[in-house]
This record gives sequence, C-alpha cells and structure tokens, in this order.
Amino acid sequence: MTETLEIVNFRLKPGTEAGFAAGNRLVSDWLARQPGFVSRCLARRDDGGWVDVVRWQSREQALGAAGRIVAEIGDCEAMRAIDPASVDMGHAELVLSD
Repeated sequence: MTETLEIVNFRLKPGTEAGFAAGNRLVSDWLARQPGFVSRCLARRDDGGWVDVVRWQSREQALGAAGRIVAEIGDCEAMRAIDPASVDMGHAELVLSD
C-alpha cells in the first residue's frame, strides 16, 4: 500500500467562516473513523482560501471516503459553508515524510 495525500483547496461562502471553523470537529471525527485514515491538517491560505490535507494509507481508501462524505455528513454546517464551485481536489503519492 502506498500512502496518499488528499489535497483539497476551496473557498467558503460569504459569512460562513465562524460556523465552518466550529463545525470542523464533526468532519475530523468522521474522517478519523474511516478505513485508512492517518491524519488531517486544515489551514487558511494567505489569499483567504483554505486547504485541507488528509493523509491516507492508500489512494483507494481516500477515494472511498471521498465517495461517502457527502452522503454521510454533507449537510453539516462545515460542509454547507464550502463554495462547491471553488473545490479543487487532488491526490498525491507520498514519497518522503520526516
């Protein structure tokens, strides 16, 4: 199995930042229960956008979770705050980690 980083860049809908930050505990808890989950980092970019980096044991497990998240917790406050048109998600094979 090759560890994989899931990297998601996105913006929030106007006026939703407070609810997004508070509601992310639910997202983190959901991710932690998914097969293959290793870790998560959520960061605000200098330009006001956000980046969510999730480390998985494999690309297949990352894609499996991505396919379930909307159906299972897509109606939570943190997920509703994201502007869907701004979402850019990709996966990268981990080659070095210190």
